[in-house]
Amino acid sequence: MSSFPRLPPSGITVIIVGAGFAGLGAAIECDRKGHSVILLEKSDEIEQLQRVGDIISFDPNASQLLKRWPGVWEALWPITRHAEVFDMHAWTGELLTQQSFKWENENWGPRLSGHRGEMHAAIYRHAKDRGIDIRLGSRVTDYFETDEEAGVVVNGQRLAADVVFAAEGVRSPGRKLVLGFEDKPLSSGYAVYRAWFPAERLRNNDITKHLVSNGDWMGGWVGPDLHFLCSCLKDGNDFNWAYTHKDLADIDESWQFPGTVEEALANLDGWSPVVREIVKATPDGRLIDHKLVYRDTLPTFTSPKARIALIGDAAHPFLPTSIQGAGQALEDGVTLAITLELSGKGKVPQAVKAYEKIRYDRVKEAQAQGVRTRERWHKADWDEVRKDPTRLHLVREAWLLDFDAEKHAYAVFGDVVKGAL
Repeated sequence: MSSFPRLPPSGITVIIVGAGFAGLGAAIECDRKGHSVILLEKSDEIEQLQRVGDIISFDPNASQLLKRWPGVWEALWPITRHAEVFDMHAWTGELLTQQSFKWENENWGPRLSGHRGEMHAAIYRHAKDRGIDIRLGSRVTDYFETDEEAGVVVNGQRLAADVVFAAEGVRSPGRKLVLGFEDKPLSSGYAVYRAWFPAERLRNNDITKHLVSNGDWMGGWVGPDLHFLCSCLKDGNDFNWAYTHKDLADIDESWQFPGTVEEALANLDGWSPVVREIVKATPDGRLIDHKLVYRDTLPTFTSPKARIALIGDAAHPFLPTSIQGAGQALEDGVTLAITLELSGKGKVPQAVKAYEKIRYDRVKEAQAQGVRTRERWHKADWDEVRKDPTRLHLVREAWLLDFDAEKHAYAVFGDVVKGAL
């Protein structure tokens, strides 16, 4: 523990609920800033969080934050994708355009994309190595706050601290306390099939072998109201694919189900043989049907007494087309850790309110970008696309990607407090 740089103890105690990327990142950042952290996770074994999943990405705004955690970058780099060109095809198969990320990588920093379970494991190990108090098998059923403290009911017992971060996703009980009512998830009208498996399954097929024979690669096919993305990584050893499609199923208690190849193929009539062969190669048990729930932008991320803060998906769920869900979650944790540091133990509510003001507009605009990307692909005017295929390129903007959340929070905190609190 002593080998990790951290600020002197702040005296601030923090409870974080949920050990996903948002919760882990916030715990690490709070530890860096000298706060005392208890991280609660309902899973009895951390492997339950790491077993299922496909690709997750940290764009340059987030990858630079990961570099500040000793040993984490070195653990992540070998297991992530290193392709710099994105091949975009029409659904019929023709290559329309290639988008290069070389300039971005050299000037803003690289994007880290890899299996969410493997990346989570590397970050979790770092949190454990720091000595953070991580309590598995801790099921939180309620939140509470007073003027002096906040806390949770965990496994039937009350546990209190100076501040609580709710980081357990869109169904967080903390949302009810913050909003004053229980908001039910609604179907977004879309779902995603997701899969990850050994690339060897494509190497012996003449139709797909070119995808996995030259090291890391990424590409996509775009068609009417559906887009299909895939990539090969770890020097051609692993392959993943995902496609977003229309789905009007009602959302109740679960939004992730086992999928079948037959179901996935049903949406791909008339699509490129390459796409269909990729889906056919998916092993049993490796396909997930993930229903995308919809949430309006919340009016606030903080509780009435400003002792509880929503972070990550609990505050702002992102569409996959944003490529920012995990990155914005990390930025949340960085910002909260800093506003607590600068406010001090006696002004925790000030810190929580400052966090919201620093983050709110940026997060809202980043969420909107994901919607715009999906609509640009799914509702494309194909006559115009064939004239200018770069219309399909991912929008990569400096305000979002060439951004350091840590430096920004330190720079604006004083003005935020003077102007609004």
